[in-house]
Amino acid sequence: MEKAQRYLTAGTRENTRKSYRAAIEHFEVTWGGYLPTTAEGIVRYLAEYGEKLAISTLRQRLAALASWHSSQGFPDPTKSPQVRQMLKGIRVLHPARQKQATPLQLRYLQKATDWLEREANYAIEASDYLLLKRCRRDAALLLIGFWRGFRSDELARLTVDDTTAEAGVGITFYLPYTKADRDHHGTTYHTPALKMLCPVEAYINWITVAGISAGPVFRKIDRWGNLSEEGFKASSLIPLLRRILERAGIPAEGYSSHSMRRGFATWASASGWDIKELMSYVGWKDMKSALRYVEARNSFGNLALQPGSQQLELPDNDT
Repeated sequence: MEKAQRYLTAGTRENTRKSYRAAIEHFEVTWGGYLPTTAEGIVRYLAEYGEKLAISTLRQRLAALASWHSSQGFPDPTKSPQVRQMLKGIRVLHPARQKQATPLQLRYLQKATDWLEREANYAIEASDYLLLKRCRRDAALLLIGFWRGFRSDELARLTVDDTTAEAGVGITFYLPYTKADRDHHGTTYHTPALKMLCPVEAYINWITVAGISAGPVFRKIDRWGNLSEEGFKASSLIPLLRRILERAGIPAEGYSSHSMRRGFATWASASGWDIKELMSYVGWKDMKSALRYVEARNSFGNLALQPGSQQLELPDNDT
């Protein structure tokens, strides 16, 4: 039975298991509910937190409760018409605008990597290998995260063992699973070498100065310059990204772990990529998910009033 349990546990992502445990604890301990519960119990729970929690959070709580009931052999109360009607009512009475990360624009990516390169050159002159390591790691993180459109957990799970890079040619990453690859078939991602802001060059520079030949690509560096044997946690990407941008003189408010992904999607769309091409490259399975990351382009052309410009004078049709 231990072997069977090991495989059953592996079939669910660790983050999902943690969030489901927290949701069940919230239902039982914080709210004081009892399991198994009924549709009426779910409705009362939603009524209590409909104004306090985001609709996405409520849906996650319901998913956890549904999973618990199914795994224990009980009927799933979250599928009842009452519960669906309750969620609809919460959306109507408490509409919330979906928050989106600020896309990292190409000009800011350029500014940040230019600053990191200057810092790296200074570190080489001063024989400051701690600073050099940080600069090379951060540049690789920015450029790989942007040009591949990786999520924070995907960046955290990249390994040297499953990465192949050839200077002037390209870089290939393999991930055993992703958010979109729920059946764990594994996915291979390829990015060509670029004339500027090259992720291939940045990756090679980083693993060379760090002396990494196996294990996680991105790791913590302590104050003495020692590399951790383990990869950094996905949750640490946001403060790290903001710290890099701030030091490069870029206001970091609004940037999150999705900013590089949104930045690339916006750049690709503005550069003429069609939506199917973008979905295939990044790994989106449905168009709705892809469109959430793409900034709408200005379709008014020269008629649009640019900041600091004069108002466009239209011809007088009466003359």
